[in-house]
Amino acid sequence: MPRRSFQHAPEGVRRQDLINATLDCIAEDSLQGATVRQIALRAGVTAGLIRYYFPGKDELIHAAYRETMNRMTGQAKALSDDYAHREKATPRQHLEFFVKTSLSPPVVDARTLSLWASFVSLIHVDPEMAEIHKESYLAFRNEVERLIAAVFADEGRPVPKAELARSAIAINAIIDGLWLEGCLAGDIFGENDLVAIGIKAVNAVLKPREENPL
Repeated sequence: MPRRSFQHAPEGVRRQDLINATLDCIAEDSLQGATVRQIALRAGVTAGLIRYYFPGKDELIHAAYRETMNRMTGQAKALSDDYAHREKATPRQHLEFFVKTSLSPPVVDARTLSLWASFVSLIHVDPEMAEIHKESYLAFRNEVERLIAAVFADEGRPVPKAELARSAIAINAIIDGLWLEGCLAGDIFGENDLVAIGIKAVNAVLKPREENPL
C-alpha cells in the first residue's frame, strides 16, 4: 500500500491528501473497509492527525464524496471551456464538446463509478450526503443550462426560464444514463458510439418547441 508524505506540506495540501487517501481506500476496500486506521496507514499519518482535520470518518466520507462529484463536473467543464476558447467554438459546438467530455475518459471511468456507487448507498440514510448529492446535481445541471442558454441566444431563439430548466433536466438525464453505460460496459460500444448518441439526443432536445414534444 503506497503511503504519502505529509512532511512540510501546507494544511490545505494535507487535507486534500487525506481526502485522496480516503478515496483510494474506498475504491480498494469499500466504505466498510475504509476505516480511519486504514486511511491513516495509506496517508502515512496517525489517526490523531486525521482528527485534527476531520472530526471523524463521516466527515471524511462527506469530503470524499464532494471531491468525487466536483471532479466529474470540473473535468467536463474545464476541458470543454478550453476547447471553446482554443477553437473559437460556437455555443452549440461548445455544448456538444461538453457532452463529449462528459461521456469520455477521464470522466467515464470504472474507478469513479465504483466510488459513486459506494457513496450513493448513503444518500437516503445520511442527510449531509443527500445535501452534497443535491448540490452536485444542481451544479452540473446549472452548467448544462448555462450552455444551452448560450445556444438559444446565439441562434436568436428566446426561451422562457422554465423551458431552459426542463431542457437542462432532460440533457442531464441523457448524459447520466450514457455515462453509467460507458462506465459499466464501455467495451461493448464502438469508440465514439456513446458520444454520438449523446450529441444526437441533446440536439433533439434543443429542437424548436413546435418540433419537440418535450
